[in-house]
Amino acid sequence: MRVLGLDYGSRRIGVAVCDELGMTAQGVGTVVRKNRDADLTAIAVFIERFGVESIVVGYPLRLDGSEGIQCEKVNRFIRRLQTRFTLPVIRRDETLSTKEAKELLRETGVRREKKRGVVDRLAASIILQGYLDALAREGETGHTAP
Repeated sequence: MRVLGLDYGSRRIGVAVCDELGMTAQGVGTVVRKNRDADLTAIAVFIERFGVESIVVGYPLRLDGSEGIQCEKVNRFIRRLQTRFTLPVIRRDETLSTKEAKELLRETGVRREKKRGVVDRLAASIILQGYLDALAREGETGHTAP
């Protein structure tokens, strides 16, 4: 089971993929946004390269769990993904994933110049790993993953 994780942003889209067993997520790239077609074409390369079966997209809920303006932008992006690819697209709460990624990079001493290219794919990894962990818990308990 190969799952692609995406951290959708206004300038970049972080990309992560899981291993064949669906256990661990790894950042594999960053798409610098140009236009809708170019963005989807770049994502198609990852889908084909890794044999992806589904896509998890970070969904930017507010801290109180409500949807904000960013959610509508992500919903439009998800509709474009669903139109272009015949794969399931799953929303995954991404609250604080980018902040967590930046904190991890700060702790590991990554210089500011290098953070820009790394933070988005690390955030995508965090989103995807959260989804994979929820699936694993579901398998252990028989409950449905969030």
